[in-house]
Amino acid sequence: MKFAVLVFPGSNGDIDSYRAVKTIGEQVEYVWHETTDLSDYDVIILPGGATYGNYVRPGALASHAAIIDGLKQAVEQGKLVIGISNGFQILTEAGLLPGTFMPNEGLKFSCKYTSLVVENNATAFTGDYKAAEQISLPIAHAEGNYYCDSATLATMQANGQIVLRYAADYNPDGSLDNIAGIVNETGNVFGLMPHPERAMDELFGSEDGKRIFTSILKAWREKNGTTVNS
Repeated sequence: MKFAVLVFPGSNGDIDSYRAVKTIGEQVEYVWHETTDLSDYDVIILPGGATYGNYVRPGALASHAAIIDGLKQAVEQGKLVIGISNGFQILTEAGLLPGTFMPNEGLKFSCKYTSLVVENNATAFTGDYKAAEQISLPIAHAEGNYYCDSATLATMQANGQIVLRYAADYNPDGSLDNIAGIVNETGNVFGLMPHPERAMDELFGSEDGKRIFTSILKAWREKNGTTVNS
């Protein structure tokens, strides 16, 4: 199994994402945004950061990079894709996830650990969590205020596409319906604003993010007919 961590000008979560994959013992490579072929990889990570300085809108310029065509092909082939923070914004700008992002309510950058609820643990990205489990992951964004129209929201609710929500007592950015993470209709593309790659060890405040990566590993191995050692 091999992961790709996409790197754009302005990415800053690529190193943490790389290390997170190494923590679960899998192969991983950095892949520059000018690459067009992602066929060598099983899982693709779009890390956080401020790609191209977040000019126009966060993720807008990155969504037109050469690598995006290869990314769309990978999605069509059913490969697993995870976009973290700015990576989530890129996925919406590229049309691979519904919705868009606006500045945080209060217009301030927010960087802190945040309580989240696992709304759907039946995805390839959340299988190692319990349904309705409350977890703690750090956020670091100024434009994480997720929005979509009412019809799109109703569809996502009906399909179980809302995977993570901010806990009811605190929504750090004003996101619609407390949304913190969603999947596409086919379930192979996951976008979330919190940073699981920065929550891999209790020494740093939480290891709740690790199960995102172990869930991916198990889902891929189950799909490909291999087993996971306990």
